[in-house]
Amino acid sequence: MPACCRMCDSPAILKRPKTGDALCKECFFYAFENEINQTIVSGKLFSPGDTVALGASGGKDSTVLAYLLKLLNEKHNYGIELILLSVDEGITGYRDDSLETVKRNQHQYELPLKIVSYEELYGWTMDAIVKQIGLKNNCTFCGVFRRQALDRGAMKVNANKIATGHNADDIAETVLMNVLRGDIARLRRCTYITTGMDGGLPRCKPLKYTYEKEIVMYAYFKKLDYFSTECIYSPNAYRGHARTYLKDLERIRPSSIIDIIHSGESLAVKKDVKMPTQGVCTRCSFISSNPICKACTLLEGLNKGLPRLAIGKSKKCRKLLDEAGKKAGGDNGSINNHTAVSSIDGKIDVRKADVTF
Repeated sequence: MPACCRMCDSPAILKRPKTGDALCKECFFYAFENEINQTIVSGKLFSPGDTVALGASGGKDSTVLAYLLKLLNEKHNYGIELILLSVDEGITGYRDDSLETVKRNQHQYELPLKIVSYEELYGWTMDAIVKQIGLKNNCTFCGVFRRQALDRGAMKVNANKIATGHNADDIAETVLMNVLRGDIARLRRCTYITTGMDGGLPRCKPLKYTYEKEIVMYAYFKKLDYFSTECIYSPNAYRGHARTYLKDLERIRPSSIIDIIHSGESLAVKKDVKMPTQGVCTRCSFISSNPICKACTLLEGLNKGLPRLAIGKSKKCRKLLDEAGKKAGGDNGSINNHTAVSSIDGKIDVRKADVTF
């Protein structure tokens, strides 16, 4: 005998990975959408009048996020303006195809779209970077550049907040990675639902407590148009090992994902432990915990033909690059920085940043 829906007694067609509840399709939609609305409301992620840039890659997470935020904004009257923001890393055969999906989403959801590229912002594509650095550490460059590219793209469209499609699986993986690396600073803030509140652009994660499997199920039953191919440069990424481990845990205990997130939220750092303080990069004026941010350090390494020297701890990288510059008889590179920085309620407001070395 088929199972009945836990909410309405109709025939159930799925079992929720997160709760184990048997539900019909309509009740699953209701529960899924209601939980995300509760996350948004309880986390105070948006305020009326906000202009929110949605990080749109064309994948399942960002596509579901765009669909849901448009739906919930109209249904619950958040009073926010939504803009799709995509980053073109310059990965032939991957990002060019996924951007076509984003362009279709633009028309399907009737939302404006802004695309920024690594080549435009940094003078490099990921294809060119991989030729320089190889496949081992390419995700380091891509992750750092993409985070800053989102900020710079959001500023171009005058957004005051960024929303990303990071789901519960992503956050649990990040907790595990930071534990394995012993990175206390990132471990403490990686579970925050909103980051960047102390300066720059706040970045929020409405899907923080949403399981990846349920996002796939929602996209499938809603027949959403998304791109599902994995990045051609990601199979060797360190995150992949954490993901495999997490999936093994989930098979044994489905609540492991949420349990890991709650553990990360509950961690406390002793008062006598020195933590990095947020400042502003002296070159590009973006938020950084070091005098020169990681994006500028990586870019300098690429432009000097020494990309591997820029990988690792920031202070050590800085020292190696400075020593290499002295041996070459040159300076640290010329900086063309057209950045207007003003203080608004004690926060840094970066209007424009164009940095070259």
